[in-house]
Amino acid sequence: MITSYDVKFWEIRRNASSKTPSYVVRWKVGGREKSKTLRTKALAESFLSDLRQEAKRGQAFDVETGLPLSLLAVKHAVTWFDFALAYVYMKWPHAAAKTRDSLTDALATVTPALVDENAIGKPDPLILREALRQFAFPPASRELDRSEEIRMALAWLGRHSLPVADLAKVRNVRLGLDALTLRLDGGAAAATTIARKRSVFYNALQYAVDLEELTSNPIDKVKAWKPPKVREVVDRRVVVNPIQARELLTAVTYVGRLDRGRHLRGFFACLYFGGLRPAEALGLRKQDCHLPETGWGRLVLAKSKPQANKRWTDSGHAHDDRGLKHRAEDEGRPVPIPPELVAILREHLDEFDVHEDGRLFRTSRGGVISIGTYCEAWKAARAFALTPEQQVSPLAARPYDLRHAAVSLWLNAGVAAPDVAERAGHGVDVLLKVYAKCIDGGVEVANRRIDDALAA
Repeated sequence: MITSYDVKFWEIRRNASSKTPSYVVRWKVGGREKSKTLRTKALAESFLSDLRQEAKRGQAFDVETGLPLSLLAVKHAVTWFDFALAYVYMKWPHAAAKTRDSLTDALATVTPALVDENAIGKPDPLILREALRQFAFPPASRELDRSEEIRMALAWLGRHSLPVADLAKVRNVRLGLDALTLRLDGGAAAATTIARKRSVFYNALQYAVDLEELTSNPIDKVKAWKPPKVREVVDRRVVVNPIQARELLTAVTYVGRLDRGRHLRGFFACLYFGGLRPAEALGLRKQDCHLPETGWGRLVLAKSKPQANKRWTDSGHAHDDRGLKHRAEDEGRPVPIPPELVAILREHLDEFDVHEDGRLFRTSRGGVISIGTYCEAWKAARAFALTPEQQVSPLAARPYDLRHAAVSLWLNAGVAAPDVAERAGHGVDVLLKVYAKCIDGGVEVANRRIDDALAA
């Protein structure tokens, strides 16, 4: 095999010679031009992105096929199990910790189902899942010592996993789809879980199509299987009004030991008055804050601290240090904040100062506050601030609902959707879709128009 690090990419172009729309990815390896035609621009952009990322990682490219060696391993996989191992290895360096978690979760669900129907001696499902999630899929864990039952489980998968080519048959790919709908205890999985895992499975199969191991994505051929509907809009019942929000922020100061509640007040205030995501608030630093004595202030968000299992992070810590969602790696997001939040953050800095790295919110030992810690405090605050009827309702059931309340407030105040989207870090189309049911006045206007039509 001849390899080269001399790789050049060109822009995607429309295939002018085809009657049906298709798009051509073009690149050069070691002076030899390569191209690949895909049926949609999105697929072409995804394939080109994979090539560019591998080049950025310093991967050598095979001159004959034009593929980086990591993608070549995926292409040469014979069984689904081999393919899944190579696919995870290829995806891993570019994926966020939560994406790695989701990727291995979904593939550990479908892989045990994609085996020879006549295979005997199938290991316990819990053992198979542990073997895949903890040892086989994470690249850093593949060389770890493992128990005999884990070795036997992986060996069984290696012997009985279906060939990738056999997934072109609808009845075989349906085995994987059906596995997505069940929990390990045999109960029905949640709609959001099924949708998330199906997306991973679909993308893996699509990659097999891109590598010409399959002629088309077999999931598209399955007509009798439909994923369950997933709620994509915010339930307006979770949205608090400003009075309720302030009562909850006051109640937070009474919870927890020592000054924990007072410390978290500023964190929750950022979610409500600034519309920050919890991970963005955890990453907020003093140098990101402009807090004048009077008037509006400004936060320039630069980092987020999403929480995941330390197995999925490069650092080995539970919280990743990442850029902002839907932004380029070094792109910040300015967020104007009202005087009320300015005052709360100034009070927070006066009382608690900052960590040595500038972070406003941290544990007593300087660590990143866990999801469990701030959710426990929020649960206690709801018990103080809300009536018994409200406590059993969805009203502000999760800290993230404060962000939903903020965005709903801005939209109902008449702030233009592009401005709201910029502050919240959303796309405008997603914003209007997700918050459609939280915009006031639509039902009343429609009712008046129907009344007018009936009276005519």
